Amino acid sequence: MRRIKELIIEKSLLSSALITIAVTVGIILVLAIEAVSFFKEVSIFDFFTDTQWTPLFTDKHYGILPLLSGTLLTSFIAISVALPIGLSISIYLSEYAPKSFRKTIKPLLELLAAVPTVVYGFFALIVVTPFLQQFMPNLSGFNSLSAGIVMGIMIIPFISSLSEDALYAVPKDLREASYGMGATKFQTAFKVVVPAASSGIIVSIILAISRAIGETMIVAIAAGQQPRLTLDPTVPVETITAFIIQVSLGDVQHGSIEYKTIFAAGITLFAFTFLLNTISYQIRKKYQEKYE
Repeated sequence: MRRIKELIIEKSLLSSALITIAVTVGIILVLAIEAVSFFKEVSIFDFFTDTQWTPLFTDKHYGILPLLSGTLLTSFIAISVALPIGLSISIYLSEYAPKSFRKTIKPLLELLAAVPTVVYGFFALIVVTPFLQQFMPNLSGFNSLSAGIVMGIMIIPFISSLSEDALYAVPKDLREASYGMGATKFQTAFKVVVPAASSGIIVSIILAISRAIGETMIVAIAAGQQPRLTLDPTVPVETITAFIIQVSLGDVQHGSIEYKTIFAAGITLFAFTFLLNTISYQIRKKYQEKYE
């Protein structure tokens, strides 16, 4: 009887793993098939070199660069906000905060990740943008700056929580050895503990960047829907995810070349996130092998 139960559990776990793999493969196949159909009508060279993205206009251009620039600009602003704040929080919780405070504040920080992104989007549009316009009168009502700042607030838990776990996992022997050599708490934290946990910190940063690149509602609400190749954070831009929403919820005919653009944009986004996740996996694997 025990053997039968173990066999059922084993097969159930295997089925769960296979279902996950099958869903992933299915998503990739759908994106790839539709993207290939798109690139039969649009040159892949123009797709990656044209500086205009106007598939829904009379004068059609299919250059992905404006959407890429909007995506990378908002993601860069987000990580610029989240990185220093998230790392500061993780170092404080790991090295300075009392255990009771750590147990209380960490779950509260992680609640930020549970807030619906549409709420963040309206917060960026209604609160952050008017606040920034008091100091930047030329700031557009829709802009990548406020969207990026709020995205940064949203991904703080990804960096702070994962980095704090990595810092907390550093053996106490390293800390005690550092104190024994006369180092201060500050020197121990930044010259011993942080370097020892660098693999986990880097992985948390990469995962946070992936989350920012894939964000949808914040940029769709606060960044605008004007694809333009720019690095100016004060003007409206459009990201890949925002364009996918625009077409998916619009009146674009299914099966048309305009509709197929979302699959070409989607597989480009998938390639970016897949690359970042692969890098984080390789970093984690490298450091695991180093310390085994």
